[in-house]
Amino acid sequence: MKLTTRIVRAGLCWDEKTGAISMPIYQTSTFRHPGLGKSTGYDYSRTINPTREVLEDCICQLEGGSRGLAFSSGMASIDALMRLFRPGDHLLVSDDLYGGTYRLFAKLWADYGLDFTFCDLTDPQGWQNSITGKTRAIFIETPTNPLMKIVDLAATTEAAKQRGLLVIVDNTFFTPYLQRPLDFGADIVVHSATKYIGGHNDVVAGLLVTADPDLGEKLAFIQNAAGAILGPQDCWLLLRGIKTLAVRLEWSQRTALRLARFLGKHPAVTGVYYPGLKDHPGHDLCKRQASGFGAMLSFEVKSSAMIGAILSRLRYISYAESLGGVETLITYPETQTHADIPEAVRRQLGISASLLRLSVGLEHYDDLKADLQQALT
Repeated sequence: MKLTTRIVRAGLCWDEKTGAISMPIYQTSTFRHPGLGKSTGYDYSRTINPTREVLEDCICQLEGGSRGLAFSSGMASIDALMRLFRPGDHLLVSDDLYGGTYRLFAKLWADYGLDFTFCDLTDPQGWQNSITGKTRAIFIETPTNPLMKIVDLAATTEAAKQRGLLVIVDNTFFTPYLQRPLDFGADIVVHSATKYIGGHNDVVAGLLVTADPDLGEKLAFIQNAAGAILGPQDCWLLLRGIKTLAVRLEWSQRTALRLARFLGKHPAVTGVYYPGLKDHPGHDLCKRQASGFGAMLSFEVKSSAMIGAILSRLRYISYAESLGGVETLITYPETQTHADIPEAVRRQLGISASLLRLSVGLEHYDDLKADLQQALT
């Protein structure tokens, strides 16, 4: 089956008894046992629930892994990953990444003895020089958030494996429809499924997929023991969202490319970050390791003093956090997604006070262009 077909068939015809096309929502906390020492395979929904099981199997198949796991949020899934490590362990992390991940690492897990080095993973020599005798893993965002840098998955994974490092890739921006990190040798893929997997801004969820079955079992134990599982209703919403993933991304990334070109020529805009543009430093690499350029872009305007007026003037584009839904959203990283990263660090990374991030949805290009045009005037 082609990937697009598998996406459409997410959870299809699981219920053979009734033939239901839509996967049922098993809204139950517990399950009746047939007798002493007997089980239907389902005992308690924190451990396993049929609706969640189908979702986990679905994302596992789409990413080409051996085990999928669903959590109550993207941050809950990353938090579960950190429980694989012990005090004193060192991890290399993309320097340009989601502020919530930075907060979790630098302001929570660092207090429990984990050590993090945030480095530019597009610089092979640089990040390899940061490896110590206690380095255990490398955590990659590609494209990065919000500057859209592209990390070479094949080369980075190969170098990391030669040094015995676990490779974790956040694939939220591209999803398995555009990019499959496990095919390049990664060990674990993480998703904020709140975004493109759900696709409708109506659910908060996280997903993990492992390449190795034993690693999947370890994470399943953590999932069950800590209990940050995704409820059946939300699992069903993700299954419904996955079915339209391919068509949503195809439409929105075409619009994103057109908007990136428009913004690149606008006199009020001083820079556009989108891998689909030929002058983007990661353009050719992105073409080699992904089947598209995604629907996320960032752009800088001439002055931070313009930001308030731009955001207040927008009519069709919503000023809101998050991304990946059918509605186009604009975010101001300075005060929203990256506010927990110290200002000095933001400036060092190139995240300026005049940067805006755009998640392109399914509206018509002409309407989005007109809205940006009038807001930037």
